[in-house]
Amino acid sequence: MKEDFLHYLWKFKKFDTLNLRTSNNEEVTLIHSGQYLELAGPDFFNAQITIDNQKWAGNIEIHIKSSDWYVHHHERDKTYENVILHVVWDHDTEIFRSDNTEIPVLELKKYVDKVTLDKYQSLLSPKSWINCEKQIGGIDSFVFKNWQERLFFERLERKSKPILDLLEQTNQDWEAVLFCLLAKNFGLNTNGESFLKMAQSIPFSVIRKESFEIENLEALIFGSTGLLDNEKQDVYFKDLKIRYYYLMHKYQLAKTVIAPLQFFKHRPDNFPTIRLAQLAHLYHKQQNLFSKISALNSVNKIYDIFEVATSEYWLSHYQFDKESPKKKKKLSKSFIDLLIINTILPIQFAYAKSHGKEISEELIALLNEVASEKNAIIDKFSSFGIASSTAFDSQSLLQLKNEYCSKSKCLDCAVGMELLKKS
Repeated sequence: MKEDFLHYLWKFKKFDTLNLRTSNNEEVTLIHSGQYLELAGPDFFNAQITIDNQKWAGNIEIHIKSSDWYVHHHERDKTYENVILHVVWDHDTEIFRSDNTEIPVLELKKYVDKVTLDKYQSLLSPKSWINCEKQIGGIDSFVFKNWQERLFFERLERKSKPILDLLEQTNQDWEAVLFCLLAKNFGLNTNGESFLKMAQSIPFSVIRKESFEIENLEALIFGSTGLLDNEKQDVYFKDLKIRYYYLMHKYQLAKTVIAPLQFFKHRPDNFPTIRLAQLAHLYHKQQNLFSKISALNSVNKIYDIFEVATSEYWLSHYQFDKESPKKKKKLSKSFIDLLIINTILPIQFAYAKSHGKEISEELIALLNEVASEKNAIIDKFSSFGIASSTAFDSQSLLQLKNEYCSKSKCLDCAVGMELLKKS
């Protein structure tokens, strides 16, 4: 038994409300169950009840056991002085306010029917992957689509928080924030944090000034990630190293310690050298990048902007000092899709939010133009009858699995609530 189930029972009155009595056998009439605010303090605010024909208005606190009142030290907290009813599953002790007046207790298990309890226990019983895996495919499509929208924006809200932190660090420079975000996502999971530290170590004013010369951009980016620290015979490597130390001196830049970049298990096109070269080429080719993408609502226009490759040297190299067959290394459509999902939409959302603008419909429309992500979570949902055709679908499903299913928050989930309503 969990408290969130008791919250659900009380909020939606999923129990026999006609024959309620306190632990002291006083008659209880529920007029209004109160507001469930999920804040610090009592669980339900401004409830209205009568106890033996005496009307009370105040707060309701809910616990598994009555003794939890003392376990949580509510007797010392003045915010609980206005509790008019203690709703519990098991009543194991009397509880008192600081003035020694007894708080009425309602033992809820006496009033919940077996069908409701069985449905709850069935929903939360261990399954192979998620609790509702046998029922989720049959959920009403209207309910599920509405839930997907909320999940999508929850995920965007989460992604926008580090953006707002970066905004503070960069003195409200949205172009600098975009550079940091792009760097992190160019680094993928393995090198993302190192790429982000690199981007944060170079003032964006320097990137702006040096963006007209690709070799200087590469020198700054490769040097700041430690890729120019060794000695090599490669002529281009030596040139970048000279440029890097000159630019460090020119702009009085401090060397930042960054974790070594990972090449292992990456396909050559995902080597950090290639991703950094593409990032440099993007900023060489596109000045004022944030101004260009902040209001874009067409995926094709985004593809056009990110139609970038590398400088000449990297056409025949994947690493310094190791020549390879010549190949143009452009950003793939699937990689740009990841940038749209993880960088462009979150920064558009954060920018609009900071200016009090509502662009929800535009963001959903944009993401519905992007193909669904492909991973084990999306495949598993598909096997349970939940298809994902666009990135809007896949993003909402990832939020569902990670923030609800994996945490067994079924009673905070529209799917779980819908299944319990059928009881």
